[in-house]
Amino acid sequence: MNDAIENFMTRSVHTIGTRSPLTEAHRMMNDHAIRHLPVLEGGRLVGMVSQRDLHLVETLRDVDPKTVTVEEAMSQDAYTVAPEAPLAEVAREMARHKYGSAVIIRGSAVLGIFTTTDALRALDTLLTPMKKGTARKAAKPVARKAASKAPARRAGSKANKGTRQATGRSRR
Repeated sequence: MNDAIENFMTRSVHTIGTRSPLTEAHRMMNDHAIRHLPVLEGGRLVGMVSQRDLHLVETLRDVDPKTVTVEEAMSQDAYTVAPEAPLAEVAREMARHKYGSAVIIRGSAVLGIFTTTDALRALDTLLTPMKKGTARKAAKPVARKAASKAPARRAGSKANKGTRQATGRSRR
């Protein structure tokens, strides 16, 4: 199997423009159950906005999500890689810098996005034993549904069954 990032990325990338209001970014993230939106200006990648970015900006005084633009909340330094980049190299850089995603580009065209969720799918694909005589295929992304408002539950917890929320590291 070719371990290039293009074999593990999500190809259906949702993007947003710099002049869009934060409410539009929220709507897109909620509608598509995603946490990262590459930001484009004139069809060119200029940054990344995450759920965390939106939350941080919206906690500031006098911020109206209907009038503040994505450009004011985005990070200008999106982590980008070529489609041929090795999965291990991309995962290593994401872990080292605590990036929540990598944008896969060729020239100025956005081809896909590789998120921590895609990384877990890749890990599953690579760790699942193959049946003798079969070729290994990258796990295909599951159709994303609107995000559930139910809290995450930790499996196997007897003492706090159903009350403990899973915690994580930086999603950016």
